[in-house]
Amino acid sequence: MSQRQRLSGIAALLLATSGWGSLFLVSKGVLHHVEPVWFTLIRYTLSMLLFVLLILPRGAAPWRKLRLHAGPLALRGAAGFGVFSVMLLVGLAHSVPSHGAVIIATTPMTAQLVRWALDGVRPSRATLLTSALALAGVAIVSGLLFGAGASAGSTTLFGDAIAFVGTLGWVWYTRGATRFPGLDVIEYTALTVLASWPVLLAAAVGASLLGWSAAPNMEGLRMSWHALLFVGVVPSAISVLAFNYGVRALGAVTGTAFLNFVPVSALLMSAALGRLPTVGEAAGMAMVIAALLIHTASSRKASAAAAAPIAPPQQNYRTCGATPS
Repeated sequence: MSQRQRLSGIAALLLATSGWGSLFLVSKGVLHHVEPVWFTLIRYTLSMLLFVLLILPRGAAPWRKLRLHAGPLALRGAAGFGVFSVMLLVGLAHSVPSHGAVIIATTPMTAQLVRWALDGVRPSRATLLTSALALAGVAIVSGLLFGAGASAGSTTLFGDAIAFVGTLGWVWYTRGATRFPGLDVIEYTALTVLASWPVLLAAAVGASLLGWSAAPNMEGLRMSWHALLFVGVVPSAISVLAFNYGVRALGAVTGTAFLNFVPVSALLMSAALGRLPTVGEAAGMAMVIAALLIHTASSRKASAAAAAPIAPPQQNYRTCGATPS
């Protein structure tokens, strides 16, 4: 790998994680005007348009794959883009942006625990210990432990718990990538967005008809269109593509390590906007970031050990008193 490729991969991953960090800050204000289920529909409508432009040059092949796998792709996309996004936004409405970023950063460890539950693949001791440390950090940030995490002595446990459960939808979505070996990373991302869009539309319309969610009015859209455009283009499309590029350039382990930067970027942006973290929040975030760094280092070490070539046993050429010449 050339130095230029390495630097471009690092830049792409920083762009991706910074975009995801900004998602929480920008979305918080939009929720005053657009409810989560409609926010999700608008967000992925915009990203869908960009993904269509991305796969158009590939000709008819992606569309044939979409028709072939439409049902399974729609289910995976509905979990990853619908359930995950809606629950994340509902949680954010009852919490603060930096908390959501911390919870999202625990997803790699949650994925290994889900793999243990569903596939019987037991995670390493390091993964179990770092998962416990990360969850303790999230509990402190939320104010569940010691009541010191949330600002002004209040607890954000309800919102943080909803956001955490929502990450399971994203874990199930990412697990689905291995079930479609004929799709590359871009195709899986684009086709799941396209296949699940009708599901997201039906969910938004149905929620409004049942009185569970109010459709946004023109005034609300006018006041938040710029934030909706940003979320639809940057975190929902550009960040995804940048992350996929970074993973291709530097590998999955390194790409996962950069997820550690999501809560850091959200915290730095929040501080720049004038909201400084409390002592409890800072301590909890430090615990989560430390757990993620330790988890990533142990994963990298395990991957390196698995990939190391096995040295052939030394041959004993001394036979019948003769020595090799």
